[in-house]
Amino acid sequence: MKTNRIFQAIFVCLSACCATLPASAQKNKEKEARMERKVQEAIDTKQYKIRIIHVLPQRGNGRSVLSDYSIEVRNDSLFSYLPYFGVAYRMPYGGGKRLIFDAPISRYESKKDKKGRNRIRLDVHNEEDSYTYHITLYSDGAANIDVRPDNKDSISFTGELDTEEL
Repeated sequence: MKTNRIFQAIFVCLSACCATLPASAQKNKEKEARMERKVQEAIDTKQYKIRIIHVLPQRGNGRSVLSDYSIEVRNDSLFSYLPYFGVAYRMPYGGGKRLIFDAPISRYESKKDKKGRNRIRLDVHNEEDSYTYHITLYSDGAANIDVRPDNKDSISFTGELDTEEL
C-alpha cells in the first residue's frame, strides 16, 4: 500500500516536470528566433556594435579582455576600439593609433553562407594604414573578427553582438 502511494507521488512529480519541458523548449526557440531577427536587422541596417571578449594575436597566446573594447558599424563608418598585440612593420613615431580609430568604410560586403553565418568584409583606411575587417556573425549573436592591416601582423577577436544597443 505504502509503496503504491510512493509510486503515485513519483509519477505525479515526473508528469508535472515533463509537462513543463515542452513549454521551456518553446521559450528557448522563441528566444533564438528573436535573437536571429535582431542579428539580421543589425546587418541589414548596418547599425551594430560587437563587444570583444577574447584577443587572439598572430604571435603569442590569446588573452581575455577585461576592458570595454568593441567595434561599431554605423551606416558608412567604422568605430574601432580594439587592443593590438603584434609586430608593426611601419608605424608613426610614438606608436600611432594602433586599432583605435574612426574611419569611413570604403568597401562593405555582406553575405550569408550555407550554414546561416553572416560573413561581412569591410575595408577602411586612415592616415596610418589600410585595414580589412572580416566579421563572422552567428545567429545567436556570437562574432569572430579578423583584422588584417597592411603594415602590421593580423589579429583576431571573439565577441558578441551588443543587443542592448539595438
